[in-house]
Amino acid sequence: MKEHVRRGRRARKAGLWIEAYAAYKAAFEAADAATSTEVERAELAGELGLCELALHKYRDAAEHLARSLEQREALPEALQQRFEAGQRNAAPHVARLVLGVDPPDAEVLIDGKRIARTARTYTLFFEPGQHMVRGRAPGCKDALHSLRAVAGAEHEFTMPLLCAAASGTKEASGANGTATATPTPVRALPAPRAQALSPWASWPGTLRVVGITLATGTVSTGAILMISASKLDQDMSARRDQLKSDPSSSSSMCWQAPERSPCGELRRLRDARNLSDRVGTALVITGGVIGAATAASFFFTDFSFLGRTPAQDRVNVSPVVTGHETGVRIEGVW
Repeated sequence: MKEHVRRGRRARKAGLWIEAYAAYKAAFEAADAATSTEVERAELAGELGLCELALHKYRDAAEHLARSLEQREALPEALQQRFEAGQRNAAPHVARLVLGVDPPDAEVLIDGKRIARTARTYTLFFEPGQHMVRGRAPGCKDALHSLRAVAGAEHEFTMPLLCAAASGTKEASGANGTATATPTPVRALPAPRAQALSPWASWPGTLRVVGITLATGTVSTGAILMISASKLDQDMSARRDQLKSDPSSSSSMCWQAPERSPCGELRRLRDARNLSDRVGTALVITGGVIGAATAASFFFTDFSFLGRTPAQDRVNVSPVVTGHETGVRIEGVW
């Protein structure tokens, strides 16, 4: 281990971070309770974290620096300052999770990879993106949590595992002085708490469903009518060009033209176009107003985002508008 540390120091002073990383990693993996102290392992973890930071391995750097600073009181002040500065530089690139587990001896897996140690509370770091946290223990139902990690964000939650009660026996002394086995009654599991009603099951939810349906229907119908108006306008242009190309036609021949004449057909197309365009525009505007009101209801009828009441698991719907399209973003946990 000491030879690895010497190689790591030489490489670090020369700015050879890849060589320094390899040497400190080998020293860190070689260190154990029998051959090194907690302070030595903390120093190795910090030096390894600084090498990883220089190589842009931000998650590993944050994890090793945090592990090192758990022993900050025992580290020299100069090392404390170096490791704390490294931790501050790594923090904006990773998400931090404080995870509580019950029972504390449960096994924790991150994206299918087991964490080597067990504890009641973990401080974990994640690359930005979607991750799966799993807790499992013998006799317990696995607990799952999907985490969407955002760089620089901090998350905190507790993951309790539902475990079956174990039955046992205890020795009790009988009236005649002999030991008798008295079965220990199985502890009943607590009754499940009533789940809060989904926002979609209450009257605001019903109005939202109606609002979404109306907004979708009116906007779709309006768009179809506006497309129809555009088609009618093209037909009008074609008919108008035909009349202009007719040498017998004049600018005044359509004033008193009968209904079934070419001029009458031109007037009919014009009226149909104008009607489709006006009704289509009105329906699109109406649908937009209904859609905006429906989207606003998610904010004005659910105050959990203000912290007044604890947020419940639900489907979150928010409007999205870009330069090319409009729609909604729907997120939820199943």
